This record gives sequence, C-alpha cells and structure tokens, in this order.
Amino acid sequence: IEIYSLHVDCKVTSRFAHTVITSRIVNRANESQEATFEVELPKTAFITNFSMSIDGEVYPGIIKEKAAAQNKYDTAVSQGQSAGLVKITDRKLEQFHVSVSIAAASKVTFELTYEELLKRQLGKYELLIKVRPKQLVKHFQIDVHIFEPQGIQFLETDSTFMTNELTEALTKVQNETKAHILFKPTLDQQKKNSELDETLLNGDFVVRYDVKREATAGDIQIVNGYFVHYFAPQEMPTFPKNVIFVIDRSGSMTGRKIEQTKDALLKILQDLRPEDHFSFITFNNKVVEWKSSLLPATEENVASAAALVQTLTARGGTDISGALLAAVGVLDRAQGLPERSVSMIILLTDGQPTSGERNVEVIQENIRKAINGKYALFCLGFGFDVSYKFLEKMALSNGGVARRIYENADAALQLQGFYQEVATPILMQIEMQYPENSVEGLTKNNFKLFFEGSEIIVSGKISDELDLLPVEIKAQSHTSNLTLKEEANVKEKEQIFQNQRYIFGNFIERLWAYLNIQQLLEKAISAQEEDQEALEALALDLSLRYSFVTPLTSMVVTKPQQQEELANKPTEAG
Repeated sequence: IEIYSLHVDCKVTSRFAHTVITSRIVNRANESQEATFEVELPKTAFITNFSMSIDGEVYPGIIKEKAAAQNKYDTAVSQGQSAGLVKITDRKLEQFHVSVSIAAASKVTFELTYEELLKRQLGKYELLIKVRPKQLVKHFQIDVHIFEPQGIQFLETDSTFMTNELTEALTKVQNETKAHILFKPTLDQQKKNSELDETLLNGDFVVRYDVKREATAGDIQIVNGYFVHYFAPQEMPTFPKNVIFVIDRSGSMTGRKIEQTKDALLKILQDLRPEDHFSFITFNNKVVEWKSSLLPATEENVASAAALVQTLTARGGTDISGALLAAVGVLDRAQGLPERSVSMIILLTDGQPTSGERNVEVIQENIRKAINGKYALFCLGFGFDVSYKFLEKMALSNGGVARRIYENADAALQLQGFYQEVATPILMQIEMQYPENSVEGLTKNNFKLFFEGSEIIVSGKISDELDLLPVEIKAQSHTSNLTLKEEANVKEKEQIFQNQRYIFGNFIERLWAYLNIQQLLEKAISAQEEDQEALEALALDLSLRYSFVTPLTSMVVTKPQQQEELANKPTEAG
C-alpha cells in the first residue's frame, strides 16, 4: 500500500481556517488490502466534509443528527462490524481514522475538510498541522495561505521534525496582508538516512502569527450580510488581582503530579505583581488555609509562600466543596484590597469529591450561591480520574473556564501556561453594543473579563438596507470607565473580500455559525435542564445547516460493502 500523494491545503481568512487534507493511495500488491487514512486535527476544529473515491466511485460522508445516526450504528457495532472514527489523542488533537479494503492495483483518494476559528492566546494565533504519513510520500506538500485585511504583524513557522535539509523545502512569501507558506520536501529530503526508507516527517508543523491593530474599538469585517467584530485592546493598565490557589494534596496526587504542581506554583509565585494579593488553600479530607486573609505579593510574602509550597505532601481524601467554600470565605472577608481589582479562585484537583459534601450537583449549587457572580472560578483537572464535566460546569457557572491538565512531562508548563493566560486582566464588564433593529443572530456580546493577549469576537447578521454599522463598546479599565465608538461602512468593508480569489464562499457566515455553535454548547453546560434542551436544539440546527460534525451530529461514512461507520466529535468531558 503506497501513499503516493499527500496534500494539506489550508486557507486562513481573517482567523477562520479551512483545511483540506487529500491522500491518494495505490495498492501495488496483487491481492486486495486495507488502505488507511489517519489524520490528527485540532480539537477546536469541526469536520465539515469527508469523502473516499475508489476507482472513480465516490463515497461521501453524510452529516446527520447524532441520536438518529447512533441508533443505527449501535446495531452495527453489536454485530461486530465497526468502531468509531474519531478519538482524542492528546492535549490539542483528535484523530480521524478510516480504513477501506481496495482491490489489487486499485487506487483510493481520501479527502477530509475541517474548519476552525483561530483563538488568540498570549498575543498570537496558532495553526497546528500534525504531520505523520508513516512512510515516504512521493508528492508531499503543505500549502498555507493566510489573508488578514488588518495586516500581518509577524509570522513564524515552527516544527518538531525540521532538519537542515528539510528547511530547504520550506518557502515563505509574505506581504502586508497576505502570506503563503509552502512545505514541499522531496523523497530524499524526507528520509532519515539514505539507506533506510524511514521518514523524518513525524510531528507538529505550526504557523504562528498576529495581526496589526490600529482602531481602538476593534476591527469589523463584512461579507454577504454577515459581520465579524474583533476587539483586542493593547497597552492598557493591568487590574491588580486577588487570587486564591486551591490545591489538592490528596493521596492520588502523590509522586509526579504533586512535584509538577510544586514546580508550577513556584514559577507562578514569581510572576505575581507587587500590587496583587494572594493566598493558598490546600486540601485533602482536611482544608488548610495558609493564612486567614489575602496577603500583598511582597517579596517576603512570596518567599514565605514558596517555602510552604516546598513542604506540600500528598495523602488522604478530597474535600473539594470545603476547600472552595473556604476560598470564597477568605475573599468575602478580605479588607483593604484595591478598589478596582479582579478576584479569582484557581482550583487544581485530580479526583472526585470523596470527603465532605460528595454530591456534585449540591456542590455546584452551593458554590454558585456562595460566589454569586462576585469572583471568577477557574478549574484545572489534572489527569483522567477527575470528573471533567463537574469541573467544567462549576467553572462556566462562575465566570471562569475549565481546562484538563494532561499527565505528561510538560504538565508544569501546562499549569504555568494557563496561569499566564489569566494573569493580566485589563478590562472588565465589557459590553459590545450594536443597533438592535438592524442586527440579528448576534453571538455573545458581553464579557466579564478581558485578558491581555486574547481577543473578543462578536458576529451577527446585518439587515440589507444598512449602509453604516455603528458599534459602541463599554468597559471598565483599571483607571476609568471606557466608551469606544466605531462606524463601519458596509459597502467599503464588503469590497475588501470581493477581489480575493482564493477565499472560500461565505466565510463570515460560516465563522458566525461556528462561533454560535461553540457558545450554545458552552452555555448548555451550565444551563437548567429545559434551557439546555432549547440551546442544544439551536446548536443542532446550525450544525446540520452548515454541515459541522459537532457533539450533536454524526457523520455517517458508508463503505463499498454497505458497511457504515460513524465519525462523532469527542469532547473533553467524554
């Protein structure tokens, strides 16, 4: 079985990435064999299309409502015919895997398309392409086109497998608003050494970039009646933070996990700013408050906290509820904190609640009542013994996010990386306002916090007769209350994309649908049951209308012998 051609074609238009992977395979044997197509794609992406063509006959993947597809499929599984096509493989990726039997001398072409909105983190966008052909490929190429009307501020490529020879196969062409990256290694360049037919191509190929920002009220782009508004203010004063670290030291944290947690905490302590206030709560079946109040992050206090961190040992049960309520209590009692400051609780745990209150629904409700919108709660789940669903619902109900920390060698870096994302709050209570009577289908437009290096994105549909789209942003900064205004000329904005020949169709409409689905699903996690159903129904409708494989839809792939397989979207919560 020879993969004679493998093309990755990626077009990024104003942060929206559309990637097509095409693999052409021939069976050089004189009997039929299995041909396999295996692709790793970012978890944040939605698959939108898949097809196999065998000797000219095309077998398309059909996207259906998950429940309907699943029933049919479960029958096939119980008869031993099939297994799912998509599974999570690591922190950032999931794998799509399909194989099909092809006759001697036959050819098959696999084509997979997925889309995602690139998220700005720590001042850059990252496009991740996983490269693992497992054999030498005669025609191998990665083609990335980027078009950013705001202008490209910087652009870099990075890879885990580059050698000097392979670098020669990489070309980068860039002007003010466009970039083209081509990676096209010859067979010789792909080889580990000249004797063996082993490939060097195994790992990540990453493109990172950021855009130029001039307008204070962000940047608006419009195509075919849909708009997207990007807002990422720069050079704003930072809010002082009041942060409580709630750290699990139960028995299951023993060994590498507690050591990695200590490493990360020591680095994080160094990153606190003098105007920040902080404290620690550690817990197993007992909850221990390091100090009864928050302390300013002076050198002495940080040193004294570091000494405590060094002594952490792991044993006992897990009283998550008691620890979080204690943290809320410390913030509630706190005095002398800066008037304009941001208060947050960062929970790190690796298990289920086994001590104190154990009913997760009761814990969620008690914490929500105790926090009552005053503080943001971030939940980090270490490893796979945590109930991620429980942590995710608790974080999203309290203005924060949840993140799984993977038990790898880089766990300490994952923890630090997360802290850096929330370390610099520069705006709070952000409201993005648009004219109500001429904008519909608006995505989320008010945000509790904005962190330096990230980006707020709002999208919607504008009515046909609108010539000018006025926007108004209200927010609180550390020093003042802001009101920013901007007006977009609809005709002029539409013009920008008219003459871009390589752009795929109504990309802002698809971006709007993608963002809407992500937000509806996220909202459903912390909603009451009846609201949950309504939100999921809306997300399902959009998933089907725009053909996205989301947690609510399935793609049914029918193989030549009428055998059906399903591609489902895995979620972190399983």
